[in-house]
Amino acid sequence: MPITRVKDNTPALDVNNLGQPRTTRQWSQQLGIKTKHPALVSMFACVIRGFKEFICYVISIDVTHLKGRFKDQTLASRLEPKLGSADSFAGPSTTPRLFSIVLLFHIPAAALLARAGADRGPRLRWGLPPSQHRELARLLAHSGRRPRSAHCSSGNAEPQTSHHCCTLPPALRKTKQITSAMMHHKRCIQLSNFIVKSGKPKLLYRLPKQYFCTSFPTQNQIPLQPLLSQSEYSNLLLSATKSQSLLHGKEVHAHIIRACFRPCMFLQNIILNMYCKCGEVAIAQRLFDAMPTKDAVSWNSLITGYFQVGSCRQSLGVFIEGRSAGIRLDRFTYASALSVCSQTRDLRVGKVIHGMILVSGSCQHVFLTNSLIDMYSKCGEIGQAKLVFASSVELDDVSWNSLITAYVRVGWDEETLRTFARMHQLGMKLNSFALGSVLKSCSNLSNSVELGKMVHGCIIKVGLDSDVFAGSALIDLYAKSGFLSEAVRLFESMPDPNVVVFNSMIAGLSRLETDGNIEHNVKAVFLFSEMQRRGMRPSKYTFSSMLRTCNFLNDFELGKQIHGQVFKNDLQFDEFIGSGLIEIYSNSGSIEEGFKCFHSVPKQDIVTWTSMISGCVQTEHFERALRLFHDLLSIGIKPDQFSLSCLMSACANLAMAWSGEQIQCYAIKAGFSWFTIMNNSQIFMHARSGNIDAANQTFHEMKDRDVVSWSAMISSHAQHGCASDALRLFKEMESCQVVPNHVTFLGVLAACSHGGLVDEGLRYFESMKRDYKLDPNAKHCASIVDLLGRAGRLVDAEKFIIDSGFHDDPVLWRALLGSCRIHKNTEMGTCAAKRIMELEPHASASYVLLYNMHLDAGQKSFAMRTRDLMKERGVKKEPGLSWIEIGASVHSFVVGDTSHPESPLIYEKLKEMLSKIEKMGYIAEAVEINGSYLKQNEGVVNHHSEKLAVAFGMIHLPEQAPIRVMKNLRVCMDCHMVMKIFSASERREIVLRDPFRFHRFRGGSCSCGDYW
Repeated sequence: MPITRVKDNTPALDVNNLGQPRTTRQWSQQLGIKTKHPALVSMFACVIRGFKEFICYVISIDVTHLKGRFKDQTLASRLEPKLGSADSFAGPSTTPRLFSIVLLFHIPAAALLARAGADRGPRLRWGLPPSQHRELARLLAHSGRRPRSAHCSSGNAEPQTSHHCCTLPPALRKTKQITSAMMHHKRCIQLSNFIVKSGKPKLLYRLPKQYFCTSFPTQNQIPLQPLLSQSEYSNLLLSATKSQSLLHGKEVHAHIIRACFRPCMFLQNIILNMYCKCGEVAIAQRLFDAMPTKDAVSWNSLITGYFQVGSCRQSLGVFIEGRSAGIRLDRFTYASALSVCSQTRDLRVGKVIHGMILVSGSCQHVFLTNSLIDMYSKCGEIGQAKLVFASSVELDDVSWNSLITAYVRVGWDEETLRTFARMHQLGMKLNSFALGSVLKSCSNLSNSVELGKMVHGCIIKVGLDSDVFAGSALIDLYAKSGFLSEAVRLFESMPDPNVVVFNSMIAGLSRLETDGNIEHNVKAVFLFSEMQRRGMRPSKYTFSSMLRTCNFLNDFELGKQIHGQVFKNDLQFDEFIGSGLIEIYSNSGSIEEGFKCFHSVPKQDIVTWTSMISGCVQTEHFERALRLFHDLLSIGIKPDQFSLSCLMSACANLAMAWSGEQIQCYAIKAGFSWFTIMNNSQIFMHARSGNIDAANQTFHEMKDRDVVSWSAMISSHAQHGCASDALRLFKEMESCQVVPNHVTFLGVLAACSHGGLVDEGLRYFESMKRDYKLDPNAKHCASIVDLLGRAGRLVDAEKFIIDSGFHDDPVLWRALLGSCRIHKNTEMGTCAAKRIMELEPHASASYVLLYNMHLDAGQKSFAMRTRDLMKERGVKKEPGLSWIEIGASVHSFVVGDTSHPESPLIYEKLKEMLSKIEKMGYIAEAVEINGSYLKQNEGVVNHHSEKLAVAFGMIHLPEQAPIRVMKNLRVCMDCHMVMKIFSASERREIVLRDPFRFHRFRGGSCSCGDYW
């Protein structure tokens, strides 16, 4: 059979459109054949369909029996540009016509050239070697004809020695089988062996995507001899699976289908696993459905495939279907199902699968033991994880690592170290994963550095000091503990630090508490620049640490640049980075930008929701935080201890005790009540709601108290005016060897200020600097100014401001102005007010304080001048607002409010109460100014918002229930006096909270002792 390479320059055949499916008529029109003979046209169609690389084969075929079926001259004219002349096609009419028909095969030109024994004359021919010609003759032996010359006529022509040719059988229905057989000649087999050895499945031909068959050959198909053996096919498929190359895997699968090779169960499972691992679960499902028989490996592949693409429900559905089908599930099936339960935190289904494992007798496999420990720990059942570990017959290093990881996940740091020590004593092999987990627990303990150095010694002993995972954990530990020199030394000793090592160093620097020193955060920014200079692609953890650094530096412009880098690296939709962006925009006060970032995250998890709730709390959008909580529950996301803690803070600031108690009940039901962060939030919520007794009870019932717990309790007693209790708690805290921080001393100084303990406050202030090496900030200095000012030592307070180093902070001058108002020192108060107005020209608080100071001192003209100055500068006073919680509803009031639906009843009750106390000798404080001012403003004074709220509480609350009212501004002297008289006349306990402290009125007296 002569094989001739012909140069195809004619536009008759549209090569680009050959891959489209065509009918017999379309193929005839494309080729210019004026015949509808199905066998001939299908020969063209089955060979050239779907290919884009072509080698032209010219085969001589006896078409005498097709005489009259097509126009000879038309076909000859179509083929003339390819072969040079039409004369070679048209012979004498008395002889059988021999037509050379172009067949197109997808055999790469490079492969054919390597084997071609070709004549390199002007008409280049690619002839088959004699051995391959004999192989072709053997494949065509069923016709009973031997190969003969290309130009022999009825039998009298001389054979051509320069070409080998053969005529095909007249039965053209065999054309498809013959063309398939031609693909299996020895040269293709040799090329296939070369493919297998190279490991790159560049197959002899490929099908386009729309021609991929998603089923295996059936019994009715006649399997021909494949180009590759079964082991070679499996090696190619495993190579494609390992490299996650879906294209190469499809090439191998197409090769199997084109060869009509019916794979065994083993090869079918490999094909199924390849599609699952490459993420094409839809194709895998169709293949799975078409499989005549399925074993446990088939079910395992499909379960794992759905799990890897995140379709956990479908994965569990396949598991249940397999069990219903009676398939004997093995340990890998159970492990895959347990992985799905771990991902979805579905404890109920996990327990059911655990029961199946026990019934099947597979519980002795250590592989399943590790999966059970991981499932229970991720579902929060750490007790069950310990029980599975203790009842296991066989344990390996993975089992110990799984238990250690479980302890680290729930924050049992001491138990983690004990388990690690026991593992070491039993001689278990220590790997970098276990050592890294232990180092993470060490970083959370007070003696983290000593423990970390011990683990560091173990790392060096086992030869993992250059391991990336263990080294990054060590860098993180030293950086978080403040040992930056050790962290830098480890970082520089890394032979080739990768992104993980850079992330650990940047994260350690960004989390380091430096008490206002920004040097380490600047180093984190430099490391980020160095990382980019080396051409490393930052990960989502890199950007998260950098966003935290921007928060600490209060550099929101840098944060916007990092946001731009996030877009550049296509990570703007990641929920982990979205949480950091929400945090930085919330801290900058741009809560709306934070909401934009929140809504741009397509897959919002509990971390994203918690960040948004926390941002609302930080920006004092407490109502929006509570609405977010309702939205979170409505879409089925379960809140964690951090989100619940933020919500309790929102309830505390709103003084919504009933709502806070509901969230507390939810936390108990969800199993979060034993978390220290939840107990701390409960203390804060009860204390800010005015229930100091409930806060005390929560504090004494806590098993583990950290510095936040002590600080919250000390601050709560300070706000309630219990100075002696606050100082007692501080001494008890020191005896428990809990190191106080800045927040702790802020509560201690506030207690001394509200209690008038000047000497004690100054002593604690000096102890803070001397004994605990804590540098005071502006809030601590403002507490000292308030302490001295309340005691009447205004000159000392002014001198302290000048010498403190925070003389440009308006908080200190505002504290001095408030003290000047109390002691009616208008001269110093005016100087302090001018200084505040220079620093904050548009803050209304300083104008209001100055106005009230002049008003209290009887200087009405100066007060009116201050009010005119406010109008001139466009400064608006913040309206006073008081609110009270009745059941699940919060009712708010402003001065002279008539918008409440029960206003007539409220004013009637208030009038009744005021008339009662007037009979007891009460006179409004406004008479201290002059008679005309009293007549003009007496009604306004009597209708202040806190008085309206108290009257409403008297109507709706039971007689024995205390009345708790919250106000956004400092309570005035008249209202303070009225509340004392109300508590005596109505025999009710009244708790009033303003921004500075709590006032508890009982029996005609206040807890502040009129020192406020």
